[in-house]
Amino acid sequence: MYQVKRFSASHFVPLRGHHYHVQEWGNPQSPHPPLVLAHGWMDVAASWQFMIDAFSADFFQQRRVLAADWRGYGLTTGPSFDSYWMPDYLGDLDELLNQMCPDQKIDLVGHSMGGNVVMMYAGARPERIRRLVNLEGFGLSASRPSQAPGRLGQWLDELQALKKGTLDLKAYPDSASVAKRLMKTNQRLSQDKAEWLATHWAKPNHQGEWQILGEAAHKVVNPYLFRVDEVLEIYKRIQSPTLVVEASDDSLTQWWKGKFTLEEFHERLKSVADLKMATLQDAGHMLHHDQAEALALLLEDFLA
Repeated sequence: MYQVKRFSASHFVPLRGHHYHVQEWGNPQSPHPPLVLAHGWMDVAASWQFMIDAFSADFFQQRRVLAADWRGYGLTTGPSFDSYWMPDYLGDLDELLNQMCPDQKIDLVGHSMGGNVVMMYAGARPERIRRLVNLEGFGLSASRPSQAPGRLGQWLDELQALKKGTLDLKAYPDSASVAKRLMKTNQRLSQDKAEWLATHWAKPNHQGEWQILGEAAHKVVNPYLFRVDEVLEIYKRIQSPTLVVEASDDSLTQWWKGKFTLEEFHERLKSVADLKMATLQDAGHMLHHDQAEALALLLEDFLA
């Protein structure tokens, strides 16, 4: 199994009706801006461990690093919901920073869904961010008003499916099976890392099966359409230098099959005033697993 080089401390922070699990690495007394990491959909804060271990000693010793399990994920506890909303992630992040990093500008990094969250947050709270990094956080395809009735109907249908238990997350017989599933999803993930991740991504349930640490309700579609015009206005308000990192595999094209392209995403990014872009070679969507060392170097340079 993967051998962790830098261990984290765990905190449980009461906020907005939840007890948020927050992992902390590095130097808690650092005068430098805290580095806050936001994980993606169906992931957990521990997913950042490989990148944390890849940071140089000088960078790591000079930084306080925080990563939380979003509501409905990992070890964060609180009320269960039958669907989850993007604004709540922003509200949770805002309150978390108010409690753990009051009166400090931060460096904020988000992956996938977390990348979308941090972009929105940086537009809503531009004064809070010193540097911003979006890792494969593309957003969604453009929508049309005519899609609204169908989307609402889909949401209602999926709420019923969740209630009946037909919209659920698969359980696995053991941690080795979870690791195998992770390696199937990401063929670059080595077995030692997959075995380590499996013990943080899932836990045994009352039946002795290994259950993913994520609420099935995260699979319920959002009833509101993704409005590109609103997103662009938020992007325009981002004041911090921003780095967008993509993987060479072009996962966006793989997911959307031409309905949403990298060209469209790059066009949206023109609304960000101070933007740099980078591509990590030999990497897929989980680029913080695939190229942890290269990503760590890239971030150290940008956050210097």
